[in-house]
Amino acid sequence: MADHNENFAPSAEHLKAQQPSGDGATKPDQPPQPTETASVSSSSRDTKREASWPSVLFYIHLNILGVYGVFVLFSHTSLITCVFTFLLTLFGILGVTAGAHRLWAHRTYEATALLRFTLMICQTLAGQGSIYDWVRMHRLHHEKFRTVDDPYYSDKDFMHAQVFANIRKLSPRQEQLLAAVDMSDLEADGIVMFQRRFYWAMYLVLFVLLPINAPLEYWGDTVQAAIFVAFSLRYLVVLNVAWLINSAHFVWGLDKNHKQSDSNMVFLVTKSYWPQYHYLLPFDYQSGEFGNYGSGCTTAFIRIFAAIGQATKLQTITTEAVKRGLTMAVDSGRPIVECLKQAGAEEMCNLKREHYLETERLH
Repeated sequence: MADHNENFAPSAEHLKAQQPSGDGATKPDQPPQPTETASVSSSSRDTKREASWPSVLFYIHLNILGVYGVFVLFSHTSLITCVFTFLLTLFGILGVTAGAHRLWAHRTYEATALLRFTLMICQTLAGQGSIYDWVRMHRLHHEKFRTVDDPYYSDKDFMHAQVFANIRKLSPRQEQLLAAVDMSDLEADGIVMFQRRFYWAMYLVLFVLLPINAPLEYWGDTVQAAIFVAFSLRYLVVLNVAWLINSAHFVWGLDKNHKQSDSNMVFLVTKSYWPQYHYLLPFDYQSGEFGNYGSGCTTAFIRIFAAIGQATKLQTITTEAVKRGLTMAVDSGRPIVECLKQAGAEEMCNLKREHYLETERLH
């Protein structure tokens, strides 16, 4: 902007010619300057996020019905409905973690059409919107992590990331950034685009009608169990677990600005730098969503399907590759992340196809 302003500045001779020659001379008119207040006001309008009142009212009612579902779970629900609800909840969570997050958002592995179709059905059972829309928001979250443009408030606190981000509309600036996210890989995936086209029909059948109708139709459970447990309580659990993917770094991530002993969470949660590692190198299939690495149900799920040939090209990085990448960055002066990715790609060429069966892991 300084260069542009200099192009329009008057020359020294012109200014000298316009200097007043006497007391009665008037000063030349000065061009109006934009005020700082106007600039701040415009920026505020671009970044301001309004509440989505339909979402606010829906989530208030869902929390009320879900909490009541806890009472119904222990008083009016059969064992088979409990098992059925647990399985639907597990499948929905895996659809988000192993499917939308690790497969489609970060391409940590490749999957056959059968596994992709299965994960698409599971992701529909999560009620999180289509895979396409979920991935696009998550990619923007990574791209703008720790900035005001992040749709999940990674620059604020846990409550903003977990709750407020999901009940507010995007700002005009965020809408523009979201439209610019590269989604060409998903647009080339027929299964993803099929789900996107027919999402609401699949949502109605798989997410709403199936859990409500099955307990009533097939094993004669109560209406309360079907509505408040199999639907409302399940929805509340899956919803919050899926939201936690974008806010987990506040819970499990170490923050140099805060001591662990400052919070009672130190007795419940083991913090580490693994969440930060995920934002640094998101292509590693072993990065857990909730502060772990190389363990957990989702990582085990991917390894099992890799063992039977349904998941291939599992991306990871070894300790030796990290050391070589850091050395490369020091010697060459290139960005650390760029060097780590290069070293990791070179290492992947030397790893055995069944490397996921070995116990060696990044440490």
